[in-house]
Amino acid sequence: MNKPYIEFRKQRDFSSILTDTFGFIRNEFKPFIRTIFNIAGPAIVVFMLSLAAYNYVAGDLLNFTRFNEPSLNSPNVFVTILVVIIYFISAIAAYILTASTVLFYIKSYIDHKGIVDAAEIKSNVLKSFWSFFGLSFLKGVTLIIAIMLCFVPVLYAMVPMALVFSIYVFEPKRSTSDAFSQSFTLANADFWTAFGVIIILGIIYYILLMVVSIPSVIYALVSTGIFSGEIDPANLNTFSADPVVIILNVLNTFFQFLLNIILMVAGAVIYFHLHEKVNFTGTYDRISEIGNTED
Repeated sequence: MNKPYIEFRKQRDFSSILTDTFGFIRNEFKPFIRTIFNIAGPAIVVFMLSLAAYNYVAGDLLNFTRFNEPSLNSPNVFVTILVVIIYFISAIAAYILTASTVLFYIKSYIDHKGIVDAAEIKSNVLKSFWSFFGLSFLKGVTLIIAIMLCFVPVLYAMVPMALVFSIYVFEPKRSTSDAFSQSFTLANADFWTAFGVIIILGIIYYILLMVVSIPSVIYALVSTGIFSGEIDPANLNTFSADPVVIILNVLNTFFQFLLNIILMVAGAVIYFHLHEKVNFTGTYDRISEIGNTED
């Protein structure tokens, strides 16, 4: 059974952006997820393992009953620092590799009319790693500055920052700095539609995270004695190092990581909507294809 081809290069209304975002993920789910894990999988695994280790050593440090024990010495501090470094490096690598794989998958999907080239995607992802790192840095700094300024600048900055990776991938002639500056210009083409989609997806994202975190919340209430009204300080000291808590936290983070893929695909769909609204590139190409077919 042939999967329906989703045309990215066209203008959309609010509902169409949401429909095509989830439609693309549904139609391409198996090869899409397989490609992501083939390329970004090792970094994601290291990220999850380092997260578990980070939770364990952080829980050990927060166990205030052990400050006078010999086990809390400089080697433990060294291990903690090492785990934290691995955690942050792997988190950044996993995010960059996942984001670039998602977008280069969509690029291959568009270039080959629904057929993707896994080798091409992997090559593009590896070649663009440091460019994505630079854009991620600029994106992070921009959002931090916007947060420091006020609530309103953050709401405005969300739209161009959702576009910056897509601009770099789908307009390959642009440098990282060009992609960053162009994101603010392109966002103004239809700001409120893009903003509305991001807000709705953000709400869906938050609700799903709340649902997934219910087991963690219930376990926390039971294990710390809050349900029974008998809170044991010893349980609070060792709670974050509890293996069950660590496993639940890793699973929650992994699910959150998967949900980010929806936001990345939505960013690409929004980009093409805004790009077509300004340049009509996809419309002209489709007209040319009709003319060639008639000939």
